[in-house]
Amino acid sequence: MSHISSNKNPHQSESKDNAGAFNAPINPVGSPKQAQTIWGSARRKLHRGIWVLLTGSVLVGATAAGDQYFELSKNMEIFATLYREVNTYYVDDIDPAKFIRTGIDAMLKSLDPYTNYIPESEIESFRLMTTGQYGGIGALISKQDDYVVIADPYEGMPAQRADIRAGDILLEVDGQSVKGRNTDDVSKLLKGQAKSEVTVLIRREGESKPLEKKVMREEIKISSVSYSGMLDKNTGYINLSGFRTGAGEEVKQALQDLKKEGMTQLVFDMRGNPGGSLDEAVRISGMFISRGSLVVRTKGKVKEWEKDYNSYYNPEDTTMPIVVLIDGSSASASEIVSGTIQDYDRGVVVGQKSFGKGLVQTVKSLNYNTQVKVTTAKYYIPSGRCIQAVDYVGKDSLNRPVKTPESSRVAFKTRNGRVVYDAGGVSPDLAVEPAQLSNITAVLIGKRHIFDFATRYRSQHTQLPASPDEFEVSDALFAEFLTYLRDKDYTYTTESEKALEEFKEKAVKEQYFDQVQSHYDALMAEKKKSKEQDLERHKAEIKYFLAQELVSRYHFQKGRLRSAFRMDEELVEARKLLNDKERFQKLLQP
Repeated sequence: MSHISSNKNPHQSESKDNAGAFNAPINPVGSPKQAQTIWGSARRKLHRGIWVLLTGSVLVGATAAGDQYFELSKNMEIFATLYREVNTYYVDDIDPAKFIRTGIDAMLKSLDPYTNYIPESEIESFRLMTTGQYGGIGALISKQDDYVVIADPYEGMPAQRADIRAGDILLEVDGQSVKGRNTDDVSKLLKGQAKSEVTVLIRREGESKPLEKKVMREEIKISSVSYSGMLDKNTGYINLSGFRTGAGEEVKQALQDLKKEGMTQLVFDMRGNPGGSLDEAVRISGMFISRGSLVVRTKGKVKEWEKDYNSYYNPEDTTMPIVVLIDGSSASASEIVSGTIQDYDRGVVVGQKSFGKGLVQTVKSLNYNTQVKVTTAKYYIPSGRCIQAVDYVGKDSLNRPVKTPESSRVAFKTRNGRVVYDAGGVSPDLAVEPAQLSNITAVLIGKRHIFDFATRYRSQHTQLPASPDEFEVSDALFAEFLTYLRDKDYTYTTESEKALEEFKEKAVKEQYFDQVQSHYDALMAEKKKSKEQDLERHKAEIKYFLAQELVSRYHFQKGRLRSAFRMDEELVEARKLLNDKERFQKLLQP
């Protein structure tokens, strides 16, 4: 399975199965004689493992000459000998699984961030990342102080149907207290076989006693298409959040449904999309270009990874105007789709430069139900460019990966002859600067004041006074929010305040501060006064995020997206561009 997500290794938990370095239990021993006995067995298995490894290298065409065999054999023997000596003589007992896992992770970390070891305990998490499927209740959770809180129940899934709401605090799962536990631990308790029941005890805003909820787990499938709908009578919109298994079919269905509603132009939103399946990227790209067209070419050290991937289904539409939205978090598979549309001049790319991940990972099975996700190839989009931004081989003097400088990027051309560049992500045809959050809004979000206010509002109101498209936070509701904040901490330190503090430290050290203290105190007082006005100064921005959080309590993730449309600068620019045909076509010319 080829996988090109920019996601790093799933959250790591220590394996407790005592599987040692040589696929045999090697526990701390009491004497060198005992160690030698265990070592003999381990060494025999080690040599068998080396032979299998080297034989595999020969079969796939790697340069396994005699000196390479010797180097590998020598270093594996050194590694095993070192383990034997430390295991035998170290002053305290060693957990073999944890000890070897540390070595494996450090070894793979020296390659790139995407080559990861996946122990048996993390297989389920990896499956969720690649397929979007798991057995559970269908809700996102987050940590808040000593407890785990429901952050977002998925619409139509078991948690939502059981009236479990965002903001509910989890107290117990199946009778076990979850106070002090992290989200990984609680997630494992909530997940389980489909059609099995889980009982949760929750504390809810506005309720005097804890509530008990019995939820029947289901096979949860997280959609790759987060939302699709019409923005106006002509403009369709598809938000693609990932390239999980089945993403292509979801996009195809969305396109067909939107066409039935009158869509003649499309905004295809892949902002924040970290990637996923290479096959799904090829299929989705092929929906907008002629059948048989090259989508991506992969090249690796091993001959079997040198492949051309062409569009293999009949396209859905090859002429409809398309604007693709990307940002700095759009990576790998989303870069293949946006890059393909750009290289064929099939649409206009709007937003910010993408992440720049041109590497392909393949999952290989190992012993004891473990796996390794290993980088096997680089990919090249139709113009011939590889958009990989970071060189993980040619590291600098501090052994850090090197980012390709702008001056070293090589020019390529699109079908129409427009100049595009490699080695730095997909650059938008129309750049739009991302909106910058004010300090006060960032703090209100980060300290969960907006989230908690929405939780309280939902406990007091059974419905929202307007649809997600029309709901706005009134001045009266904003005033209610300000009242709510009176006993809350939303202080923050600005960069200018940090600079003033540094100045004070240096001035005191140099014995000049007494001469400038009055000026310093005046500046700090003025800064404090200015910060006190931030809530009013950034009122429109705070209202925007308040509205999204409030809408999500009644209309969930889709409602949140729809609420955000009005002040989404990139989306506004995309719609303007689609309605200006002359400007749209001009951007596609050299």
